[in-house]
Amino acid sequence: MKINRLEMKPASRADFGPIAEGEKNTRFADLIIDGRSLYQILKTYDMVPSLGWMSQDCQREMIDYFLLRKPHETMWYRYPVMVCYWCGDEGCGYISIKVDKENNIITWKNFFLEPDMKKIDIGPFYFEWNIYRSVINSTFGVVGIQ
Repeated sequence: MKINRLEMKPASRADFGPIAEGEKNTRFADLIIDGRSLYQILKTYDMVPSLGWMSQDCQREMIDYFLLRKPHETMWYRYPVMVCYWCGDEGCGYISIKVDKENNIITWKNFFLEPDMKKIDIGPFYFEWNIYRSVINSTFGVVGIQ
């Protein structure tokens, strides 16, 4: 098993190319896996990472999910890693992942486009717990409330 390197960088949709008039240039905490932007990897789905933006309560809830402090109310230990760039609401569709922790390794696997449960062929990714926890915690308030 190869341990992946995880970093976080503040970003916006416009950082990756022009956005259409009337679309929202959402800013977010982009997760960088082995030097590759998660947003860029999944850009074709027209969603943004679920961390680093929205209300403070939503940001804290997302961090709690990804640090496995609480299960998602409808998906158990699957979490919305990418959400609607306009509102972040899961009702607009999202990309979910299964998050597991064994010993000091966090695994992200089984990426699905929801609500269709269409498998996306990336991952799994393995992160060392202390680095992962630090990176996920660092996303809080990274771009403020939008």
